[in-house]
Amino acid sequence: MAAADEHGSVRGQDPAPGGKRVRLIRGPGMLLVWLYGVMVVGAVSRSAVQISTEFDKAPLAYSLSAVAGLVYGFITYSLVRGGETARRAALVCCAAELAGVLIVGTWTLVEPSAFPDATVWSDYGMGYLFIPVLLPVTAMYWLRRARTDA
Repeated sequence: MAAADEHGSVRGQDPAPGGKRVRLIRGPGMLLVWLYGVMVVGAVSRSAVQISTEFDKAPLAYSLSAVAGLVYGFITYSLVRGGETARRAALVCCAAELAGVLIVGTWTLVEPSAFPDATVWSDYGMGYLFIPVLLPVTAMYWLRRARTDA
């Protein structure tokens, strides 16, 4: 059994009134979890097939799609887990995701020859209806609001 600190929280757990983690997937947060889950499936399955069948064609693009899938997976896990630590981790990952989308999106427009095949983040996520650029902005807004609501 773990010992509680002076605030009544157990080491490794987030303090919250009543000893429970603050839920992040209430209201619009549930939609974020669903959208990130869809993006996990899309990015991971796409990159797994491409890496296993034609990696030599566009290794950078396929590797970046795999990284995107891992980032989406971590954000999804953090949202479902809940709590202040998970909220902060998801916020940092969403900022990194947005930076990745903006960097890769710009890179694919400036030097298309570097990407013989598209990534999830190519052209700011145009192949995914721009969800890759809109999702982290929406998630960061929600995560910042979840902090003030808690």
